[in-house]
Amino acid sequence: MDDHRTRVEAAYAHCQNLARRHYENFPVASRFLPARLRRPVAAIYAFARQADDIADEGALPAAERHAQLSDYRARLDAIAAGETVTDPVFLALADTIARHALPVSLFHDLLSAFEQDIDTRRYASFAEVQDYCRRSANPVGRLLLHLYDRATPANLAHSDCICTALQLINFLQDLAQDMDENDRLYIPLDEMQAHGVREDDFRRRRTTPAMRALIAAQIARAATLLEQGRPLGRALPGRAGLEMRLIIAGGTRILQRLQAQSEDVFSRPRLGRLDKLRLLLQALFYRARPARGVGGLTDLR
Repeated sequence: MDDHRTRVEAAYAHCQNLARRHYENFPVASRFLPARLRRPVAAIYAFARQADDIADEGALPAAERHAQLSDYRARLDAIAAGETVTDPVFLALADTIARHALPVSLFHDLLSAFEQDIDTRRYASFAEVQDYCRRSANPVGRLLLHLYDRATPANLAHSDCICTALQLINFLQDLAQDMDENDRLYIPLDEMQAHGVREDDFRRRRTTPAMRALIAAQIARAATLLEQGRPLGRALPGRAGLEMRLIIAGGTRILQRLQAQSEDVFSRPRLGRLDKLRLLLQALFYRARPARGVGGLTDLR
């Protein structure tokens, strides 16, 4: 094995270790991924994880965060141009992009969302939130479809629905954390006003009737999007399809938990071992027919 290949192998190992160190409530369930795709997925995850940490973690001023993400963008352009890099994440990413002909524009979309996180704290309407999701979440699903060699227009559209739904679910799980740690609120301001909810209600974690109605509307929207993307679970073959069905089932289960905790909308639901076993069974015995109820929430109780 030549020196370059040795460094690439070590770079992939670094990315896989980075991915294993981070807990996610929507596990990628990488053991169910086709073995040949586990390392490329880890490289994509490591790229996104590190860039997201630049935008959100630590106490650096905004200007320094922008400078670091600008450097990140320059390194992305460098590997797209075929230049040599030493950073292990970019070394693995360069190999992944070259082997699978991944669109570099999708990585730029991710960076633009992370850059937006530095400065944008409020969203006037759902259209603005949706545009953010288009760049912060949807590129990941699209990259996976390119890895699966299944990036058809229909699959991409279904993937966008699923990824946007998962991003919205993350917002709902992190209502308190986003406000406390980053003074960030992803609930559209016009919908807050329509329901009679104020920002101070989020700061003080008030689960008022108006707050419950507002959050219920957000849950219903995420559930509808998840349901619209559900056909992707059948469109993808083998382990890729199982992986997607697990993700859809996991998102649905979290929405059920969010829906059930109406007395405290700021609690963060967690999935236990029994939940994960149930999700696996649902993914294995997936039914093609549409789920019953709003967004399918009642079907999986």
